[in-house]
Amino acid sequence: MRKRNNRVSVRFTDEELDHFKRLVERTGLSAEEYLRQIIRGVVPRNSPPADYYKMMRQLYRVGNSLNQIAQKAHVLNVMDRQRYDRAVAEFEQAVRNITEAIILPEKM
Repeated sequence: MRKRNNRVSVRFTDEELDHFKRLVERTGLSAEEYLRQIIRGVVPRNSPPADYYKMMRQLYRVGNSLNQIAQKAHVLNVMDRQRYDRAVAEFEQAVRNITEAIILPEKM
């Protein structure tokens, strides 16, 4: 059985409808989900750019390479471990910041 049994009808001017459709299209959500998020107090963000996931995969590969280099350097004892750990933490924080800025919705 359906959870959402109630229907709401809204009337828009042509301009309002065009604007609403553009807003919805930018997010990649359905019109219904867009409105549900608005009602919950969440401002839907635009979909990430097409290259976002490709760039993130590349960043994760760089991070993985850093970890492999660090493991080898630790074994050979040729690296300042604290300095490296700080650099990796900064890298990981940058990835989180990018992801949050692009993907996570804002609260109203």
